[in-house]
Amino acid sequence: MLRFETAGESHGECLVATLTGLPAGIPISLEAVNRELWRRQQGYGRGGRMKIETDRAEIVAGVRHSHTIGSPVAILVRNQDWQNWTAALPVEDIDGAEDRRKPVTRPRPGHADLAGAIKYNFHDARYILERASARETTARVAVGAMTKALLGEFGIRVLSHVVAVGAVRLDRAVAWEEIVSLSQRTDVLLGCVDANVEVRMKEIVDEAYRTGDTVGGVFEVVARGVPTGLGSHVTWDSRLDGRLAQAIVSIQAVKGVEVGFAAEGAASFGSKVQDTIHYDREARRFTRGANRAGGLEGGITNGQDVLVRGLLKPISTLRRPLESVDLETREPALAAYERSDVCVVPAAGVIGEAMVAIVLAQAFLEKFGGDSLAETRRNYEGYLEQVKSF
Repeated sequence: MLRFETAGESHGECLVATLTGLPAGIPISLEAVNRELWRRQQGYGRGGRMKIETDRAEIVAGVRHSHTIGSPVAILVRNQDWQNWTAALPVEDIDGAEDRRKPVTRPRPGHADLAGAIKYNFHDARYILERASARETTARVAVGAMTKALLGEFGIRVLSHVVAVGAVRLDRAVAWEEIVSLSQRTDVLLGCVDANVEVRMKEIVDEAYRTGDTVGGVFEVVARGVPTGLGSHVTWDSRLDGRLAQAIVSIQAVKGVEVGFAAEGAASFGSKVQDTIHYDREARRFTRGANRAGGLEGGITNGQDVLVRGLLKPISTLRRPLESVDLETREPALAAYERSDVCVVPAAGVIGEAMVAIVLAQAFLEKFGGDSLAETRRNYEGYLEQVKSF
């Protein structure tokens, strides 16, 4: 089974990720992994932390001579900001450490601060903040890059684009080629394929800057080349749409998910929602009249593009803090503020890509197995022959 874990704090020494279950023989490029980490750091509205960090992955296990070897992969991403926090967050307690702490006693509305402090019995939310921070997703993106390498061997690509920032929304169909072109840019504004809409999105972010506020939005992840048959309808937890939804909502600040055109479908009659079925005799394959289902029916991929959207709330650290309560005095107080972002929707899209790639890779290996890439490929090609002769 393909599984991963991450460890590390926002201002700790480094972030760590382990990935178990990749077959041996998958070509791995550090340049490609680091490109994904770079993409996560881009976008208009990012905070000062992105000026400190230049994220680079160090693969310390599981890859030799640029190929996976079947053993667990271990990845480190070092935090450059650690040098500013060594006295505040030491591993071992030292004399005078109490005076060097940077406590967080005024929890931020919408953050994990208060709920986490109560759960773990901390009267200082610092440790909650450190792990709840979206800095953790750096490790997820590194893992996602590894699973993208697996999927790429079978012609599957996973990319994203921004659909909305605040109230400004892209209201037109987007071609796959536009998303590919977007992913190749060396300068990233707000991750929208339409330059005119992107200018209006920037105006919303500028307004948030001026008023000490933050702004959220919607990103869409598109997976192309996914074969029919990943996931299953037979148990609730094997339904792939459910697994993808959980993966997207696990991203910090994501409060909702949409598979395909779910919101539009909920407001329509059934005759307008379902994707009609056709058969191409020359190509000997089934086709659909549209893709409102987002590539998934009954929890199973149907061969069309997988479409998943994440609805990202505005992040909860505001330069103009909201009302809160001090954990020590229990008196009213303004919420704590630490260096933070104003808009992270493009970055969330890249993180969404990673999570979708991980879930699809899990489902892919569950179906086709294999201890080596060659074995997985044989199994996959045999399945394609079965589908072709259906």
